[in-house]
Amino acid sequence: MNINRPTNFQRNTNMSDINYILTISCADKAGIVAAVSGFLADNDGFILESAQYGDPSTNRFFMRTSFRAGKKLSDKYKIEKKFAPIAEKFAMDWNLVPLDYKPRVLVMVSKSGHCLNDILHRHSTGNLAIDIAAIVSNHPDLKEMAKWHEIPFYHLPVTTKNKPVQEQKLFKLIQKLNIDLVVLARYMQILSDDLAKKLHGRAINIHHSFLPGFKGANPYKQAYDRGVKIIGATAHYVSEELDEGPIIEQEVIRVSHSNTPEDLKSLGQDIESRVLARAIKYHIERRVFLNGCKTVIFY
Repeated sequence: MNINRPTNFQRNTNMSDINYILTISCADKAGIVAAVSGFLADNDGFILESAQYGDPSTNRFFMRTSFRAGKKLSDKYKIEKKFAPIAEKFAMDWNLVPLDYKPRVLVMVSKSGHCLNDILHRHSTGNLAIDIAAIVSNHPDLKEMAKWHEIPFYHLPVTTKNKPVQEQKLFKLIQKLNIDLVVLARYMQILSDDLAKKLHGRAINIHHSFLPGFKGANPYKQAYDRGVKIIGATAHYVSEELDEGPIIEQEVIRVSHSNTPEDLKSLGQDIESRVLARAIKYHIERRVFLNGCKTVIFY
């Protein structure tokens, strides 16, 4: 099995779990679907949901299958052992997780709390099946929000001089807490290339999307001054290139000349919250596959 890091379910899984998600990525060739479905059928596995896609532009095949394990697949380790020869035959990058596993998440914020508040609400209501292990910020402004939700808050102020040291502290915390996913919920700092590489495929960022694009401290005022008619948001994986990582989710809405800069900001924050929440949900449900500089998503 080709996995970049040990996952927490391998340490914490209750072996009574009988429903699993199997994800596969490999070179596209004939026989993959038949091999997987045949394996499950031969071992009393019952497919609950399955989707696959072969990308002709990259010659990569992607598959996500959720299934109920039968008596012949009594635990996760037995499934992995039995499936290994098939995975080796097709040179698969593959992963197997219990369907009800809750990934451990670390949320990073600065001063704006709209995305964090939305994540915490969805988490508390069960809409996002995650375990929020910590909130990290370069400002103390949202400490009380974290405290109210009884989630540990770490204040790591960042300057040009101390950024490397603070990123080292951050990464040690990620390792210590066995974090599966890092969410940049309006964290207004650029991660270094080194940290971006370490978090490849497991760090999601959210930012506004304007047509045309505006950068700087007050993009909504710039958008208002230019009379934009569409605003939106984009959630993507963090990469070494700023805001250029593989896109997971996007949304746009129309605005008009009657909208004030404050209106645009409020509307934009709503979109950012929704788009980020959907991106997190797709990721934790193992519906997102990296495919070079883009993604394949089984909705």
